[in-house]
Amino acid sequence: MKIKKYMAMALAVVMAAGLLAGCGSPGEDTAAKSEKVTVGTWKTAQTITPYFYDEFMPESVEVLPFTNPGDQKTALLAGSLDMCGTTLVTAITAASKGEPVKIVTSLCNKCSALVVDKDSGIQSEADLKGKRIAYVPGTMHHALLLEVLKRNGINPDTDVELKRIDFFDMGQALVNGDIDAFLSGEPYPSQAVQEGYGRILSYPYFDDSVGTINAAMIVTEDTIKNKPEMVQDLVNAHVDATRMLNEDREKWLNKSAEFGTDKALLEISADNIELCSDIDDTFIQNTRNLADRMKELGMIDTVPDIDAIFDLSFLEQAAKRR
Repeated sequence: MKIKKYMAMALAVVMAAGLLAGCGSPGEDTAAKSEKVTVGTWKTAQTITPYFYDEFMPESVEVLPFTNPGDQKTALLAGSLDMCGTTLVTAITAASKGEPVKIVTSLCNKCSALVVDKDSGIQSEADLKGKRIAYVPGTMHHALLLEVLKRNGINPDTDVELKRIDFFDMGQALVNGDIDAFLSGEPYPSQAVQEGYGRILSYPYFDDSVGTINAAMIVTEDTIKNKPEMVQDLVNAHVDATRMLNEDREKWLNKSAEFGTDKALLEISADNIELCSDIDDTFIQNTRNLADRMKELGMIDTVPDIDAIFDLSFLEQAAKRR
């Protein structure tokens, strides 16, 4: 009887230990997630990746939505964000002003298109001469539009009328006949095609200059200096989330549809979107070419040190995990 009693007591101790261990694990997870990082991005299919960081981060992640990269960068410099998305144009402009930002991973490529009315007589980029074209100044799409015009010998100051119209309103302006063309990011070009009022004139990707580069994720120099482990966690999460979304198109588009864009439209526009994380020599050279173009086109006064804009050490460490 004593043997049975001792066995029962031993079993009770083991079970209790197991229960305590089981209770301790969630506590440890909660403690690990008690630290919070804040990331800014847009609510678009091409910039959605940060919404999945929390699946891969030891810290808790708060994602704040913005409508433009300039506001994100301002919030980053003010210390309200730990990391944010940006277009390469915004990053270059910031660096040209001496602002302490660093690109640590890419975010998306492609995403742009030049759109005209479906019944328009505009059949080539050269036909844009004398036309009214909608744009948003200081954006990646602005730079691409100016590149298109330059390549076709069209002076943006005298040969066309550039009309400042928000991306959200460009389609309606085309329908109303207020403009002849617009250059914007997805899903608006695909929406024009889907709804039957527009057609794609061209995709402004030039392999001999800026290629398909578009957007990246940035942090401040102070954040790299004071919180390098956090930056590494963020870059690791970005790499992992990007890989996951590229392998699971449905998960990517279903989450994107939660932001209010029709799933059928997302299916169309996804063919002109490339989620990414890598930064190679070509990416850096295209960024250098973009900066030169921006200087030529009067978008910046000084070309910054492009190599200094990038800190690739975190991507290099992320790659070593494979």
